[in-house]
Amino acid sequence: MRSKDLLSITDLESHEIRLLLSDAAAMKAEGWQTTLSGKTLALLFEKPSLRTRVSFELAMKQLGGQAIYLSPAEVGLGKRESIADVARVLSRYVDALAVRTFAQSSLEELARRAEVPVINALSDAEHPCQALADLLTIYEHKGDYPGLKLVYIGDGNNVAVSLALAALSVGLSFTIAAPRGYELPAEVMRQAQALAVENDCVFDAMTNPEAAARGADIIYTDVWVSMGQEADAEARLKDFAGYQVNEQLVTLAKSDAIIMHPLPAHYGLEVAEGLLDIPQSVVFDQAENRLHVQKALLADMLGGLLLPWPM
Repeated sequence: MRSKDLLSITDLESHEIRLLLSDAAAMKAEGWQTTLSGKTLALLFEKPSLRTRVSFELAMKQLGGQAIYLSPAEVGLGKRESIADVARVLSRYVDALAVRTFAQSSLEELARRAEVPVINALSDAEHPCQALADLLTIYEHKGDYPGLKLVYIGDGNNVAVSLALAALSVGLSFTIAAPRGYELPAEVMRQAQALAVENDCVFDAMTNPEAAARGADIIYTDVWVSMGQEADAEARLKDFAGYQVNEQLVTLAKSDAIIMHPLPAHYGLEVAEGLLDIPQSVVFDQAENRLHVQKALLADMLGGLLLPWPM
């Protein structure tokens, strides 16, 4: 990795993403190990969580280590205690920090001050662990990435940012359909276009979900209102009308297209009721694969494990 930390999916180069996915696939097949015996991970969370907390805790347990959960009330990051002091104190106790926070700047300050690796377990800017799980899931269902078209319908949020940059890094074409005002950030668009040229794939951004979905191998969506955006919920629901992933939209994709969502899902909003229960849905594979990619990431950061990509 380019640094001791994983704050953005761009901290991983293309070959490193592939190596991590190779490790994740191997660990998924092998089960429990003792790679991180004696190691401790602190889970520093400002946001509630189901998949992120359980998958990180279980990842450490299955690797022979342990995790300690620190809630907002216990830490008060930047309020009860300064970010710098939290980072320096925890560096004396644990071997790594997985941080689920709002501001990317908080994550970056923790990384600057901490002497141990810091992992972005979700921020308002990115969700790299989710993107890695998504790529593993796509590989399991579709094989290698070149020649495939991934279509994201909805908000250009943290999930969309990491997914776009991760997909294009491994040669997977990426199209986003978002309402005006909800596009990917301008800098991310520039990065995405550069990655598409570098890896001989296609990046496209548009407002028409039907046009985007035509010929898709993967259709992906996420919530319209994320944590911290509740005050804007009414406006967002109005702006995203017409962007629901439903059976009609899916018929525009290839007949063997898969449907993805990072969960939690709001049925009847971004995704139609019952759509995630059909055979084309791989959302619960995605959820499971959070565990396996995080095991690989932790083993690499704390145990030096990188296996050759088997292709």
